[in-house]
Amino acid sequence: MLTAGDIRQQFIDFFVKQHGHTFVPSSPVVPHGDDTLLFTNAGMNQFKPYFLGTEKPPYSRVANTQKCIRAGGKHNDLDDVGKDTYHHTFFEMLGNWSFGDYFKKEAILWAWELLTQVWGLDKSRLHATVFEGSPEEGVPRDNEAFEIWKTVTDIDPAHIHWGSKKDNFWEMGDTGPCGPCTEIHYDKTLDKSGASLVNAGRHDVIEIWNLVFIQYNRGEDGKLSPLPTHHVDTGMGFERITAILQGKDSNYDTDIFTPIFDAIQRITGADAYTGKLDDMKDIAYRVIADHIRCLTFALSDGAVPDNEGRGYVLRRILRRAERYGRQYLKTAKPFLCDLVPSVVELMGDTFPELRANQDHVIQLVRGEEESFIKTLDRGIRLFQEAADRARSAGQQQISAEDAFTLHDTHGVYIDITEQMASEVGLGVDRAGYERLMQEARERAREAQKKVVISALSGELPPTDDSPKYKGLKSRGTILGWVRDNEVIREGKLKKGEKAALFLDKTCFYAEQGGQVGDKGAIYNSRGRFEVTDTQKLGDTVLHLGQVTQGSIEVGKRMTLEVAPMRADIMRNHTATHLLNWALRRVLGDHVEQRGSLVDAEKTRFDFTHDSPLSAEEIAEIERLVNEKIYSDLPVTPVYMPLVEAQRIPGVRAVFGEKYPDPVRVLAIGLKDPRRATPDFSVEFCGGTHLHHTGEAGFFKIISQEGVAKGVRRVTAVTGRRAVQTAQQFSSVVETLAHRFNCPPPEIVRRVEQLFEENKKLQQQVKKGVAGDLQHTADRLLQEAGNINGTRIIVGQVPSADNEQIRQQVDRLRQKAGSAVVLLGWTDDGKVQMIAAVTDDLVRKGLHAGKLIGEVAKVVGGGGGGKPTMAQAGGKEPAKLHEALELGKRLVHNELQSHLVST
Repeated sequence: MLTAGDIRQQFIDFFVKQHGHTFVPSSPVVPHGDDTLLFTNAGMNQFKPYFLGTEKPPYSRVANTQKCIRAGGKHNDLDDVGKDTYHHTFFEMLGNWSFGDYFKKEAILWAWELLTQVWGLDKSRLHATVFEGSPEEGVPRDNEAFEIWKTVTDIDPAHIHWGSKKDNFWEMGDTGPCGPCTEIHYDKTLDKSGASLVNAGRHDVIEIWNLVFIQYNRGEDGKLSPLPTHHVDTGMGFERITAILQGKDSNYDTDIFTPIFDAIQRITGADAYTGKLDDMKDIAYRVIADHIRCLTFALSDGAVPDNEGRGYVLRRILRRAERYGRQYLKTAKPFLCDLVPSVVELMGDTFPELRANQDHVIQLVRGEEESFIKTLDRGIRLFQEAADRARSAGQQQISAEDAFTLHDTHGVYIDITEQMASEVGLGVDRAGYERLMQEARERAREAQKKVVISALSGELPPTDDSPKYKGLKSRGTILGWVRDNEVIREGKLKKGEKAALFLDKTCFYAEQGGQVGDKGAIYNSRGRFEVTDTQKLGDTVLHLGQVTQGSIEVGKRMTLEVAPMRADIMRNHTATHLLNWALRRVLGDHVEQRGSLVDAEKTRFDFTHDSPLSAEEIAEIERLVNEKIYSDLPVTPVYMPLVEAQRIPGVRAVFGEKYPDPVRVLAIGLKDPRRATPDFSVEFCGGTHLHHTGEAGFFKIISQEGVAKGVRRVTAVTGRRAVQTAQQFSSVVETLAHRFNCPPPEIVRRVEQLFEENKKLQQQVKKGVAGDLQHTADRLLQEAGNINGTRIIVGQVPSADNEQIRQQVDRLRQKAGSAVVLLGWTDDGKVQMIAAVTDDLVRKGLHAGKLIGEVAKVVGGGGGGKPTMAQAGGKEPAKLHEALELGKRLVHNELQSHLVST
């Protein structure tokens, strides 16, 4: 029997050795640089620029196995995982591609050859589907593919089926390259009677290979436009074809999953996996095995669990697996982290990045598990505060604002909030919560709005942007502009008109590698174009902006002048490299860059590290960076072959970033980066930098924060901003020294003294309140009525925090033995009340929640809770006495009725 590794290699060899394809390694499952995708969900994602025509491919035929995740967005298999035998959040996609080379005939012929001749699949079990067309979108029926199947393969013509847009028109996302496809399905029925089950979502007739013919692009407006060149994009589910070739009914019965199942049983001690679809234990096995693969690959590729975007999806996946483990495999502690090595051992040879990041992934997963296990305890405490606020305001439901804050700030999901609310007689303003969530999404979208240039009608010429390294001013000729995704190569732009200008040469830096795009002006004697942003599309630099004076015209020579803020950007960018180096020196070699933003105001740097930086660590980082600045070291760019550059000791590169060959290597303090040691910063970088470090002036860290589990963010400033920051800090110190009438070194001690004094005062106040409260409670107990041994303790008490009042209620119940307690107090113009009933009276039918609900109506509020204890709030403190008197009568009548009935 072929192993999974054999199958993967045979696929690649078939296309590379027999049909002239180039093997290209899988791109990360985190699509760095493509904001339209949560995760890489198909093999074609890394080749998207070639399909769009914005970059020229270095090869015309490609084959590989691509890591994919479908757990969010347009393609989302998360809810199906575990319920059947073939859905996964993480999977491998075997694929072959043509970029303007072969098309439908070769793609279909070679697919048939591999399946039936190399792998020997039974031809009578194979079915093909072809797109039936979509008149509403102007896409005709794919008769060409239909005829190719009939003429170049020996498939049974009765096994060629027409398919709908839903099944046979493939799209990567809401926008982007797309086209009709032909799918190959495998009939697993015993009597080969599955023709009617093609595309029916049944496990016994399953799709194994999708051949997509990329002909269109779907724009931001939802409309289709033809692509200038046709391409082929095929994808075969590795797990599915492995199950068929190994003769298994389930993907989960193959050697892709069985080693992980063995690890799950060993670590959890659960009963063995039996492969049943209706057994929650087996569903848990499938969910956990799938999800730990997904998490291991995603976290290895730079993703981190978070509360939004792909991080939120990963957190849901982890918590979903954790819940299945705790509920059905009876786990009592973090266990997913212990499964990571089993995935690495199984897949690490094919994807070596797993081995390199194993420890980091284990730490992230363990931290998330530990945090989630504590979620319920934390959620109860946060919820109780929200419930108290609701009762104080006389409301019978948790406010939308509190529910939103619980979710958005503290990670308490809305379904948990609703469950806890129902248990204490409260509801949740779900409609208001959804409105706030939508507003938050809209704010986030507005904040991220940017000019999007997708597939273009027309070709863009390359731009020589080497002058960006030589100064802030240069000359160039206008070659045209882009408007509404159309390339225009002739004509004029008049005052007020906006466009993305491209020239033969430019000194403007296009946004890339964390450095923002330049601003400035492009002008001549006839017109002026103000540049508000600079972007790069393929090899073309686009200057986004509008004409502010006169007009500009294609073919005219122009002066290009970058805004002076570039100098500050360069200071911050060179300082970023020094910061990256210093972080590793101080914190350790585990530090890896996870993102950056370099603009004229600051440098913001995200990196892997599990804990906040201490004051000593920050001071040492600042010292190291500033020493490099004071040494006025040369900053030297060197172009080297990529393979040679990757061998430089300690060279830094951004994970997931695509680098050109040759690559630009930036060395600080060295003329030859090949002689690098740990004492020097050496990075791949195409950004603009200082000539000497001394030009940075001064470096100061102004903040640090956690942006995700295991990822820290440091923000720092240089030059004038750093001096201003130091002066502001000095001013604060001087002001405090004056107020405390002490020298600056004494300030910390004086502040600590104030804290201690304040703490003592608060304790004294608390003791005083507790004494008053206890005295009042004792008085109410003495004055309490007595009906057949049951005390009715009702009255107003001094305002105090809930914990102190609950303690007195418990004390009164204990001292009285059998009692109903109803206390009320006013606080900041509002009423709060609490009722308690001893267990003997609960057994007779008395209910604290019902009592408080009736009494609270008098003070214009509401409330509820359990039979033994409940709380309420109201808005009319003047009626508190009336409410307490009502409560006393209700309890008296209830007890009298029980006495009569007995």
